[in-house]
Amino acid sequence: MNPAASGIFDIALDKHLANYRALTPIDFLRWASGVFRDRTGVVYEGRRWTYGAFAERCRRLASALARAGVGRGDTVAVMCPNIPPMLEAHYGIPMAGAVLNALNIRLDAAAIAFILEHGEAKLLLTDSAFAPVIRQALARVQRPIRVIDIVDAAEPGERLGDMDYEEFLATGDPDFPWYLPEDEWQALSLCYTSGTTGNPKGVVYHHRGAYLNALGNALVMGLRPDSVYLWTLPMFHCNGWTFTWGVTAIGATHVCLRKVDPERIFALVAEEGVTHLCGAPIVLNMLIHAPAEAKRRFPQRVAVATGGAAPPSAVIEAMEAMGFHVTHLYGLTETYGPSTVCVEQAEWRDLPVAERAARVARQGVAYPTLGELMVADPERMTPVPADGATIGEIMLRGHTVMKGYVKNPGATEEAFRGGWYHTGDLAVMHPDGYVEVKDRSKDIIISGGENISSLEVEEVLYRHPAIMEAAVVAKPDETWGETPCAFVTLKEGATATAEDIIAFCRANMARYKVPKTVVFGPLPKTSTGKIQKFELRERAKRMAAEESGAR
Repeated sequence: MNPAASGIFDIALDKHLANYRALTPIDFLRWASGVFRDRTGVVYEGRRWTYGAFAERCRRLASALARAGVGRGDTVAVMCPNIPPMLEAHYGIPMAGAVLNALNIRLDAAAIAFILEHGEAKLLLTDSAFAPVIRQALARVQRPIRVIDIVDAAEPGERLGDMDYEEFLATGDPDFPWYLPEDEWQALSLCYTSGTTGNPKGVVYHHRGAYLNALGNALVMGLRPDSVYLWTLPMFHCNGWTFTWGVTAIGATHVCLRKVDPERIFALVAEEGVTHLCGAPIVLNMLIHAPAEAKRRFPQRVAVATGGAAPPSAVIEAMEAMGFHVTHLYGLTETYGPSTVCVEQAEWRDLPVAERAARVARQGVAYPTLGELMVADPERMTPVPADGATIGEIMLRGHTVMKGYVKNPGATEEAFRGGWYHTGDLAVMHPDGYVEVKDRSKDIIISGGENISSLEVEEVLYRHPAIMEAAVVAKPDETWGETPCAFVTLKEGATATAEDIIAFCRANMARYKVPKTVVFGPLPKTSTGKIQKFELRERAKRMAAEESGAR
């Protein structure tokens, strides 16, 4: 008898092949290509692929990888914008039993090299337009990695590998019997996020979490088989918040987009009948401030999901005037992207725009596929009262929380302390059960939807020969949400201008991490010598407010 049995319904009623199947998001393609085989599944630059053709290409990729020696547990890295091969990688790589590692295309060579080494990539699929940075990254890696070039006619570049992507696909079998995991806990993908030391941490997703979060997206955003999803959100970011799988799960259409260009976005929304898109607040601002001649009118309402900084009332009002409806999501790389949604209540519709925007800007309630959420005292692990005033830490647990950090058991244990995932975000719980973030306990800067470690930027600043002390905080920015603001103290007798320091940073880190503002002077400190970053954050906020008022 099973020792775990607790009654007649547990005795000799075990899992069988007939009654149990591991959850995996690649099953969505099996379903969509069967039900909607002749329907358009993918669109890019005038080309269209049916779901049947899309599935065949994914199976060829899986087969080609298997024939190249890639198997269960092997990492395959992909450096690619939002074009069809990137979408195919989200299916073909796990179909071979391998683990997808989608690289942030904004990273510099040093960061890419670290990820390739740390994640033990066995093969790299890379868009030829990124050849310069990839060549530099590979020169830093101490082992051979096979390279397959993705050559996009829209922006061709130098080839680094022994074969291009289409040639590679041609080596694969379109009828390849793809791999299905026996255990839904098996690793599916590896996503890197900024760590507190500056080195990124490898977040491991499992098949179960991706499956459920994808369905959560489809449910929360109201995807239907006739929906058309435009890829304005990077697929490398939390695997496109798992919309890479969620759109397919409902049989909707993927419209790929190489670059976020407002004129192209408006054109595609009108011409393809786009109904859904996602993006950081910067994408919304780009659409709002696009030239009048670039804007297009369209009959359908377009649902827009945004995360990161809460959208202000002016942004929501401007987006609605153009035919978009904004939904605020909250999540982290460690939670497959979105884990909460600000569900709009019917009575909010009659509120003044500013008041309604304040409600919409909250982080909201847990995804129905998440599990549990609480705002709690991080030491006592007790929930704070739902009074909209008492601050605690947002904690999550359930189906869509990462497996953990690869090769980093200490960080994993700390993140899961007390049986909950600690987000590091400080928030209040409102009486209606909606969460609202008030501050970040970690000094992470979110710029244009990308996380920037303040410590990583400080490490570079400290290498400048003229700098004695440095501290970096987030400065509010109307375009990017936040930008790095550096406060520095120079060495006695040393001289440097803000332009000098910014140029130094540009030469030593990815451009999006470079401080946009440099302030000189002594840094505020506690009696023990610790820099008081909270005071610097207030200074940065005042500076931003003064600059905004001056305009």
